[in-house]
Amino acid sequence: MRDISDKRSFVAAASTLLAGAFFASRAQASEKGSKPNKLVIQVSDNDPGKWGLALNNAQNLINELGPQTVALEIVVYGPGIGMLKSDSPVTLRIAAALKGGMQIVACENTLKAQKLTHADMLPDIGYVPAGVVELMQKQQQGYAYLRS
Repeated sequence: MRDISDKRSFVAAASTLLAGAFFASRAQASEKGSKPNKLVIQVSDNDPGKWGLALNNAQNLINELGPQTVALEIVVYGPGIGMLKSDSPVTLRIAAALKGGMQIVACENTLKAQKLTHADMLPDIGYVPAGVVELMQKQQQGYAYLRS
């Protein structure tokens, strides 16, 4: 009888410890402003259709899970930079996405290679030194990766 009682006590204590650890980690994540659903999307094609797909995927994720639970970044480099120029055919969609809270960042290496400046680009986008490094670092931080 004593063995059963000891096992029950052990299970109860272990359950209490696990529940405490779970709630402590959730509270810690909330304190840091961390969002549990993290996605980084790569767009490296100069194709309005691919951009439409990337923006649709991003919006579907936000709609399904809620903006308060999603950390999302679209990383743009290579030929995809053309869609972030101020005369892009997807300017209105990108502007709406930015106003809706999406983060879209352009690769500075690509800008230099294509002899573009920030003045050539849509307002409100962000910039990173190297798109591929940004993708790698986001994945190291636990972001899921999607290529559109």
